[in-house]
Amino acid sequence: MEGNNPDEAIKPVIEAKEPSVEVQPKEKKPLIPALKEFYSAHYKKLLIIPIVLLVLAIIQIAVQTATTGEFMKKDVSLKGGLTVTVLTDKEISPEILKNALSSDLPSNDISVRLLKSVAATSGIIISADIENEKSDELLASIEKNLGIELTPDTYTIEVMGSTLGASFFRETFKTLYIAFLFMAMVVFLFFGTSLKYKAISIALTLLAAYSLLINKSLATDIIAYILGPVLIVIYTINSIPSIAVILAAFSDIIITLAVVNLIGMKISTAGIAAFLMLVGYSVDTDILLSTRVLKRKEGTVIDRIFGAMKTGLMMTLTTSAAVILTLIFTGSETITQIMTIIFIGLLADIINTWIQNAGILLIYLEKKKNE
Repeated sequence: MEGNNPDEAIKPVIEAKEPSVEVQPKEKKPLIPALKEFYSAHYKKLLIIPIVLLVLAIIQIAVQTATTGEFMKKDVSLKGGLTVTVLTDKEISPEILKNALSSDLPSNDISVRLLKSVAATSGIIISADIENEKSDELLASIEKNLGIELTPDTYTIEVMGSTLGASFFRETFKTLYIAFLFMAMVVFLFFGTSLKYKAISIALTLLAAYSLLINKSLATDIIAYILGPVLIVIYTINSIPSIAVILAAFSDIIITLAVVNLIGMKISTAGIAAFLMLVGYSVDTDILLSTRVLKRKEGTVIDRIFGAMKTGLMMTLTTSAAVILTLIFTGSETITQIMTIIFIGLLADIINTWIQNAGILLIYLEKKKNE
């Protein structure tokens, strides 16, 4: 036919045979399933993180002990000395005042901190490892550098003898050690399977407590400190879940202590109490994890870990929020120290519970399944 082009007749047929292909965007996995998949594939590698943190913390404490003779920085309440609280509304730089006092008393360790209310500075606290007989020198230096006259209405002084401070520190350390042993025993009684070794752990723990806190002597102290490692060996041989909980609590304390040392905080009696509180909180989250994973059977192991993690992290976040608010609004140095230690411990516990403890449990269950 005239005017007809064969190519034009073929073109619609070709176009009909070539259907358009729409490129579908790649679907993103929801966050939780993606995290579960990542954790399942890499939980053994992730164990490197808490191991490295623990090793670095131990190195920091060891170096500090070798260089200063003390594994933690102690304040006057544990080391002995004087604490002077001066009530004043003057604007004072703690650093400048500390340098001035240190130049007058170069042989003494001096710390200065502000005493604050919510609105403004209400005073200043000066601590020095100085004997009571030399208190007049410290007071005279304070008067000179502050430019005020100290009267019984404007200042108070607290005295802690060096012998009493050292003795108190030893007793509080013993209390912390025994608290840790009892915590480990309770965990083993819950997760251990051997009645024989449960009875042995109870007997050895009670013997350690008696030796350290009641029948006080050098020989019994040595016995108590030897029984600790013996108990750890028993727990390791007989119950991996128990030793995982104990290791997590130990890691929380050691890492927190190392960080506290690095930021230069001097630990008081309140700080020791904070470490005791930290032991309890650490065990709480670890028991939650281990109970969900070992005692329950619904879902996969990863599902149970993430279920426990959801509850545990909610506990940690709510506690952290309360701690942060307290740090913002408190004017008490004692409360600030307690809350700072707890906050550092909470951050360490996230790693040691949900990476370290969870990873050890997964390895344990995998090995148990293959046996």
